[in-house]
Amino acid sequence: MKVVLSAKATEQFLSELRTTFPDVTFHRAATQEEEIELIRDADVFCGDPSRAVFLAAQKLQWIQCPGTGVDKIVSIPEIRDSDVILTNARGPHANPMADHAFGMILTFAHCLREQWDDQKAHRWDTGKYDERVLEISGSTLGILALGGIGMAVARRGHGFDMEVYAVDTQSMPTPPEVKAVWGLDRLDELLQISDWFVITAPFTPETEGLINRRRLELLKPGAYVIAISRGGILDEEALIDGLRSGRIAGAGLDVMDVEPLPADSPLWDLENVILSPHASALTAEMWEGRRQIFKENLRRFLAGEPFIYVCDKQAGF
Repeated sequence: MKVVLSAKATEQFLSELRTTFPDVTFHRAATQEEEIELIRDADVFCGDPSRAVFLAAQKLQWIQCPGTGVDKIVSIPEIRDSDVILTNARGPHANPMADHAFGMILTFAHCLREQWDDQKAHRWDTGKYDERVLEISGSTLGILALGGIGMAVARRGHGFDMEVYAVDTQSMPTPPEVKAVWGLDRLDELLQISDWFVITAPFTPETEGLINRRRLELLKPGAYVIAISRGGILDEEALIDGLRSGRIAGAGLDVMDVEPLPADSPLWDLENVILSPHASALTAEMWEGRRQIFKENLRRFLAGEPFIYVCDKQAGF
C-alpha cells in the first residue's frame, strides 16, 4: 500500500503515520513534479491534485482533501467522473471560522477598529462613540447554508440573543438555536430581514454568483455582509457599490473571488471593510483535527470499512 501526501504534510505527521501504520509506505511530495512521479503507483493521495497529477495516477483509489472545500478538485472532469473516492476533512474548521465571523461582527458593532486607531494615537474621545455602538442582541442574523460552519455561526448568534434564520438547499429539522430554516426559494426574504448576513456556503455551480447585485440590493439598508466560506458566491463589484453608497454598512471578508486579493482592488481601502487573508480557520486545533480525520479514514480504508466525510463529486461538496 502506497500513500502520497502533498507538501502540506509535516515531517512529524509523516512520522506519526509510519508508526501507526507500519505496513504502509508513505511519501511526501514537495513539488507538483514529485507528485506526478510518486502518484503513478499510489493507492492514496492526500492533497489537492492538479489535473496533470491525477492523470499520472494508474491505480489510485482514494483522494483525501486535507481541507473542506473540494470545488477545485471536482472542477477537474476526469476526477469528477472517475470511480476514485473523494473525502474531505469537514468539522475542525467550523468553530474557528464562526469565531472569526463574530470577531468581524463585534468589530463593526463596537467600532473596535476605530478605537484601536484612537489607542495608537493616544486619543481619548468618548463622545464620538455615543449612540454609534450597536447592540447585536435582538438583531437578525441571516445565514446562507446551515452546514457545519453555518450551524457554528447559528449557535454563537443564539448565544448573543440574536434572531437567527437560515436558508439551505437541504431540508432539515429546525435546530433549537434557529427560528427557521427555509429553502433557497426564500433567500430574497432572508436578505430583506437580515441585519447581519453571513455566507457559509460551499462554492458549487448552484452557489456561484448567488449573491448577485439584485440580491444585494434586497438587503435591509444598513445591513452588514460577512463572507467566510468561499469566494465566487458574492458579487464583489456590486458589494463595493453598496459599500460606497452606504446602503451596505460594512463587509467582513475572509474569502475573495481572486486570492491573493489584487493590489488594485478597492476593497483594500474602503473604511467599512474588514479583510483577512483566508485565515479564519487556522488554529492548531483545526490542523490536528484534520490530521486525525485522515488517520481515521486511512484506518477504515485498510480495514475495508466505510469512509467518513465522503464527498458527492457531482454536487461539489
